[in-house]
Amino acid sequence: MNIKCQLCPKGCILKDGQRGDCRVRVNLNGKLTALTYGRPCSMHVDPIEKKPLFHFHPGSSIFSIATAGCNLHCKNCQNWQISQSNPEDIPAYKLSPAEVVDVSLGEHCSMIAYTYSEPSIFYEYALDTSIQARKNGLKNVLVTAGYLNRKPLKKLYKVTDAANIDLKFFDDAMYKKITTASLAPVLDSLTLAKEMGVWLEVTHLIIPTLNDDLITIAKMCTWIKKNLGSDVPIHFSRFYPQYLLRNLPATPVTTLEKAKDVAKDAGLKYVYIGNVWGQSENTYCPHDNTLLIKRSGYSVLENNLKDGSCPVCNESIAGRWK
Repeated sequence: MNIKCQLCPKGCILKDGQRGDCRVRVNLNGKLTALTYGRPCSMHVDPIEKKPLFHFHPGSSIFSIATAGCNLHCKNCQNWQISQSNPEDIPAYKLSPAEVVDVSLGEHCSMIAYTYSEPSIFYEYALDTSIQARKNGLKNVLVTAGYLNRKPLKKLYKVTDAANIDLKFFDDAMYKKITTASLAPVLDSLTLAKEMGVWLEVTHLIIPTLNDDLITIAKMCTWIKKNLGSDVPIHFSRFYPQYLLRNLPATPVTTLEKAKDVAKDAGLKYVYIGNVWGQSENTYCPHDNTLLIKRSGYSVLENNLKDGSCPVCNESIAGRWK
């Protein structure tokens, strides 16, 4: 019996024994099964700033897990060794949702990140673990491309505290060419996160010749302000040649700085540049430019916030603070 996967917009129709485009979800005797359930291939304790989340409990440690597979096939993927592999070809641990929570607590982490590959593809595992985490007082973080259907995403967002969504392109044709995904579902994932009260930050990797046009970046920033609000942080990330785009150069730092200026001109209050060694990723008060959080790489060196506000002008700073 054929089955249509309802998880992501690709809607794979699978014959018995056939896998979806993600390599993970398979029709086994008429039942859709995720081959990676309880089988994380990567587990690490990370700083929350690595996700990147800069306005969500800065300085905290987060237990991060991933499984093999992805429903996108980005030519620039930095984790392609796991995202573009069959799960049976990747060494994995055996860890139930309850055991993930136990390990997190044992590592003194107050939150769990579903990250590295694509959490929407290990959906059931991420959902069940998130439910267990909430029961144990832990927070849940999604680091995702946001290419998921609204119904399952809504269910997952109910147990999600924060998300960093990778808005890869603001052009549908380029989305399809470089990632095999499309723009509209990602925009819907962004607006749904905001609607449901999930703390949201956006990452935009700038790739030379593909999405470094400042006019398009301005349009994207205008959309973000209109639909998500001026308080949503955006991280402009530097591209480095890897995987199938090794023919392109690294993003010039000047391009990232221009993109930051464009975002500020569009009215976004919190704009960061990532993947640049030595580049300041500090948080400043948008009202009087007071230094609020001083960072070096993923480390927080100073946190001058006072009850979530600027200590000088008392401006309330958007975020989820301790």
